[in-house]
Amino acid sequence: MTDEEIQKGTEPIILEYFEHGDTAEAALALDELNCGTKRYRIVVLAIEIAMEHKPSHREMTSVLISDLYGRVISQRDIGKAFEVLLKNLPDLVLDTQMLILCLGISWLELEHARQALGRADTLLSMKHGLVRLDNVWGVGGGLRPVKYLTRQMNLLLQEYLSSGDLQEATRCLMDLEVPHFHHELVYESVVMTIEAINGHTEEMMCKLLKSLYAAIIITPDMMERGFLRVYEDMPDICLDVPLAYSVLERFVERCQKAGFLTDEVIKKMPSRGRKRFVSEGDGGRVKSHEFV
Repeated sequence: MTDEEIQKGTEPIILEYFEHGDTAEAALALDELNCGTKRYRIVVLAIEIAMEHKPSHREMTSVLISDLYGRVISQRDIGKAFEVLLKNLPDLVLDTQMLILCLGISWLELEHARQALGRADTLLSMKHGLVRLDNVWGVGGGLRPVKYLTRQMNLLLQEYLSSGDLQEATRCLMDLEVPHFHHELVYESVVMTIEAINGHTEEMMCKLLKSLYAAIIITPDMMERGFLRVYEDMPDICLDVPLAYSVLERFVERCQKAGFLTDEVIKKMPSRGRKRFVSEGDGGRVKSHEFV
């Protein structure tokens, strides 16, 4: 295949991979291309395409290249691909303002190949370098573990409570690129409010949720799902926070007035179970807890 034919064959496979994230499927499709001695072009094209997309796509490209190694491409192919990319850095810088890094791609400012390689060497040599490089592109969308995403949302909420910066909190949430997981932010924000037991936190969290709801960043479905998850966990939450039900009721009322909670969510809000004594004929035994 000519370089042009390889590009026409590779580009749609990479773009489709960005949609489904299945490296095995992408590897199978790329292996079927008749690249011959030009398999290094697959790596070149994949990285060039990644530089024009989001951080999560660049993370996916790093994963793809790793999984292609030994199956579709060799170490020699990867080495040659980076030689080509480093040689073309002046043009790449003009096009994308990004440079090649030995384990992916990194933000740099000019001076091309020497600085790119120097930066890569520094990142690899620093303490816990490989761990740091695992996050070089940020979260990487839904490819990251749930625990990681939960921690990131918890951190952005703590930072928001400290700074009060709505725009920064919104930006951080958008950078995670996990709209399907936004119910977790709702859940974490409500639980954090309950644990804080103070009006200032209630006011700030309500303001944040209202802003994200108004911007359609958190959808009604995600909002409802987040609150319902809190409702389900209230028996456990109140073990650590005895006033949990009272705080929840107050917060839900505040959110209702703010206009972003549906009647369905409000109706399902639980109250603390009350012990009911049955008639004297039953010996005054206590019935099980009942939620009203």
